[in-house]
Amino acid sequence: MPASRTSTGGPGRFATTRWSMVVSAGDARSPRSRESLAELCEMYWRPVYAYVRRRGETPEDARDLTQEFFATLLEKNYVSAADPSRGRFRSFLLASVQHFLLNAWDRKRAHKRGGGVRHESLDVEPEEGFTREEPAIHETPERIFEQQWALGLVQRVIDDLGAEQDRAGKRDTFEMLLPLMCAERQDESYAEIAAALRTTPGAVRVAVHRLRRRFRSMLIAEIAGTVSDADQIDQELNYLITVLQDPEDRK
Repeated sequence: MPASRTSTGGPGRFATTRWSMVVSAGDARSPRSRESLAELCEMYWRPVYAYVRRRGETPEDARDLTQEFFATLLEKNYVSAADPSRGRFRSFLLASVQHFLLNAWDRKRAHKRGGGVRHESLDVEPEEGFTREEPAIHETPERIFEQQWALGLVQRVIDDLGAEQDRAGKRDTFEMLLPLMCAERQDESYAEIAAALRTTPGAVRVAVHRLRRRFRSMLIAEIAGTVSDADQIDQELNYLITVLQDPEDRK
């Protein structure tokens, strides 16, 4: 089971940063090394799987290759080579996947993949339809990798925000307000939810504004854990927004 994350209200107050988790994963002496490695595998499974699929592999072969990549990552502890001073961890991981695929394709040409080598099984399995929509035909494998990273990061923050609201006894209200928080909706939507909550549309707007502000704060804290320098936070936030934009909007 992956280690639980501690969400905080600002970039300077997160308990376990993503880079500190990477460092822990790469340090075999750390008591959390194995746990951190497993969590990293779960976090980046979908981006890696989407990348491999975009490189032309079938769903079955992509699952096998993704499984083999992370099993190798665990067995060989390649994460120990990751260095926060050299940039983003996902860039290191993408380069590792590219190198792994080149070797895998070389092996495939020489003999049937697997060859009696048994890797440790990971308790992670992707759904082929997880992207909801097929990526645009012109999107590169690298772009698909980045998009899945961004979607996963945003979803983790939403999940953490939901858990926070649950602890405050506001889970049902949060579930009702979430569609309003994630998109601009018509006034009728605010009125309908206000009626369901037995409050006013104005009070709903205030609640949505507070949730959006809290979401942004938690998103910044999450991003802060993926960079090595606080000066990169705004740049990374802007990049995340760009990655999630519709391809037509980026033109």
